[in-house]
Amino acid sequence: MSEGRVALLLALLMGLQPITTDLYLPALPALSQSLAASSNQAQLTLSGLLLAFGLSQLLWGPLSDRIGRRPVVLLGLGLHALSALLCALAPVVELLLAGRLLQGVALGAAVACARAIVRDCFSGVQAVRVMGRGLSGVGLLATLAIPLGSLSVELLGWRLTLLLPGLLAAGSAVWIYLRGSESLPSPDPRALQPGRIATTWAGILSHPGFLAFTLLNAASFAGVFCLLASSPFVFMRRLALSPLQYGALMCSIVLCFALGTLLCRRLLARLPLQRVILIGGGLSLGGALLLLLQPIQASLPWLALPGCYLFMLGHGIHHTCGQSGAAAAFPQAAGSASALNGCLMMLVVFICGRLLAGGLDADSLAPLTRSVASAGLITGLLAWTLLPAYLTRGKRAQAGEKTA
Repeated sequence: MSEGRVALLLALLMGLQPITTDLYLPALPALSQSLAASSNQAQLTLSGLLLAFGLSQLLWGPLSDRIGRRPVVLLGLGLHALSALLCALAPVVELLLAGRLLQGVALGAAVACARAIVRDCFSGVQAVRVMGRGLSGVGLLATLAIPLGSLSVELLGWRLTLLLPGLLAAGSAVWIYLRGSESLPSPDPRALQPGRIATTWAGILSHPGFLAFTLLNAASFAGVFCLLASSPFVFMRRLALSPLQYGALMCSIVLCFALGTLLCRRLLARLPLQRVILIGGGLSLGGALLLLLQPIQASLPWLALPGCYLFMLGHGIHHTCGQSGAAAAFPQAAGSASALNGCLMMLVVFICGRLLAGGLDADSLAPLTRSVASAGLITGLLAWTLLPAYLTRGKRAQAGEKTA
């Protein structure tokens, strides 16, 4: 498949994740009130989805290595559409949580295969470039998701808002069924054998490059999750912004992620990967420092924006480099590598979500600023220490091979 076709497919499949999570955010206060759910229960419908999303990839990755990416993607998109209908019709919060967990499982199939498709078709800097193009599309969808969710809540109510991601999944499934082709050149008939899975996972988890890029990805994405999960309670419930005001505010924040992916693509055309990651780390650290200087009792939401903007710019770089870098060394097991990367990321996010839930009743910006600042500091330190050490070691190994 061509770069453009893979980038479009990547945007559709990976873009389903922010549509599923971000479009839902403006509906959280309304559905909490309608279903008599606490802030903790409402937040669990988001963090629970992400946990199911991460764990399910441990199945979807090897399965896609065995039978191919296309059938797994179609199955996942179909389940996603059905689960969206279940969520929209849920009469109690427990049934809504069940629907969101099923939606997370379905989402895992689409995203794990999307990352693997890039590795099937491309390698090296070309893979990072294609990932960047696809994530620019994801960034556009993510930028539009919260404003569209806000408008939908105002005009249609929270139930129909929860149905919209399922409509996108159904439309994507039809397009892939009619126009999509299989990217895996030769499925592995042993990919689902327990012994083979254990050996493959052990090899992936012991690879320093996989660990370095996955830790970078997990730390950065944890900050994004904390920002998104706390924002409706901080900005709408505590600071009394309307859904449309909240949507406009979050649109400006998420737009910085899309700009970060574009910045990453431009930097990669001029600089080596290590320098690009260092720049991303600087943006993460800068955002964290601005947020740490933020008065936590402030009642003005825009005081937190500069730090959030810098953090999201850095995330655009880290997400682009990390998604492709984690699977780069595993051309024969790209599905499994992508799945482990996604699973570990979501485990970190789920833990952060449970820690965050206890602070959502605070009448301040503290849940948002402290959690995102902590993630920014960790991300920046990883980008400035662990990643350069790995990439430098890899260059020395390549130089040694050439000399030999």
